[in-house]
Amino acid sequence: MIRAWLRRSTLNWVERQGGAPVANETYKMLIFLKRRPGMSLEAFRDYYEGVHARLGEKYALGARRYFRRYVQPAPSLVKGANEELEFDVITELWFDDRAVFEKVIEGASRGAVPADVLEDEERLFDRSKSRFAAVIEYESDPSTFGVRSEAPRG
Repeated sequence: MIRAWLRRSTLNWVERQGGAPVANETYKMLIFLKRRPGMSLEAFRDYYEGVHARLGEKYALGARRYFRRYVQPAPSLVKGANEELEFDVITELWFDDRAVFEKVIEGASRGAVPADVLEDEERLFDRSKSRFAAVIEYESDPSTFGVRSEAPRG
């Protein structure tokens, strides 16, 4: 099911671009994670970087990059205060190989997590708030920034 969705969404995008070949596709898995209740942000980051990330590296075969992006809530435009977000870190895994990416996404969608990772996640995360997304990324050419062009018709 996931594989069919990925193919469909990519093909639809390519067709909308006039069927032009797509260069430099990067496939990403984004994982939105919340620390377990009662854990400080500092303790969360320290444990993730010192323990859990090393465990993740053990299973990141086929990934080109592995990022952890710790978020800092910004003041709300409406309330003016920093509101706690539904996640504390966005973990990214980048893949160049679509087949490897699809296999990882399919495993994650089935909850196929190694036992040692699952055990460690229980120490670190509120797993009820964990979410993930598959991303196919295309990058704009910076040389075209600020250049006006006609919007596509149709």
